[in-house]
Amino acid sequence: MKAARYSQFGGPEVLEIVDLPDPHAGPGQIRVAVHAAGVNPTDWKLRKGLMGGELPQTTGREVAGVVDEVGEGVTDVAVGDRVFGFSPDGVGAAELALLSDYAPIPPSLGFAEAAGLPVAIETATRSLDALRVGAGNTLLVNGAAGGVGNAAVQLAAARGARVIGTASPAPDGVDAALDVAGSGILPELIELAGGPEDVVTIADFAGAQEHGVTFSRGDDAGRAVHALAQIGELIESGRFSLPVAQTFPLAEIAEAHRVSEDGHVRGKLVLLVG
Repeated sequence: MKAARYSQFGGPEVLEIVDLPDPHAGPGQIRVAVHAAGVNPTDWKLRKGLMGGELPQTTGREVAGVVDEVGEGVTDVAVGDRVFGFSPDGVGAAELALLSDYAPIPPSLGFAEAAGLPVAIETATRSLDALRVGAGNTLLVNGAAGGVGNAAVQLAAARGARVIGTASPAPDGVDAALDVAGSGILPELIELAGGPEDVVTIADFAGAQEHGVTFSRGDDAGRAVHALAQIGELIESGRFSLPVAQTFPLAEIAEAHRVSEDGHVRGKLVLLVG
């Protein structure tokens, strides 16, 4: 299969399209013929060597495609089904990918739209769960314009919460604050929320340690993958949408990384594979 890979850390130019052996679905896994794969800031941070790891590395965590092989014990999907989900080993930018966490693509969505959902939905849901956001709460989101922030605003509203952005006045304070942007304003968020226990950041690890704020990370223990299966109802009822800002063929993955790294994207960046 064709897949994106890099053999050294560096700029987007280190990315190359190579031939790799076709993977096969193990127990509890499915294999999909990839139609689209999402591009996230984590991808270029890994490529630059900012998050460690061995070389060579493949890339891509978000996938949408058609099931073409089902592993032992899998009964909830069949060959030919349209699904989206996570590539656990980060080989999403490829012609074939193995998925363990997945859900049916909502009927109204194409592959590109579905490929942009997993990271934003999981991260936003995990963060809202950590903040115990529910009906009647007021949530402040720092960084609401990006994919995760956008998702958090809509999912919090669907829970019945009142949501405001950092540009809005909050004279009466808020019940909870979510920092998506990592722009160094945790002390201000703590003051607004009334204490560090009501603030979660996904972008400021050092600040979280300094100020006693929860840093939410997507490790296996705390992941909110259940959100994938639940998002379809909100999408089909018109209460959730996550726009695709730009698409690129797989061969132009380096350009997709450049655009992501530039940091001025409103919506998701998606690679079109098949």
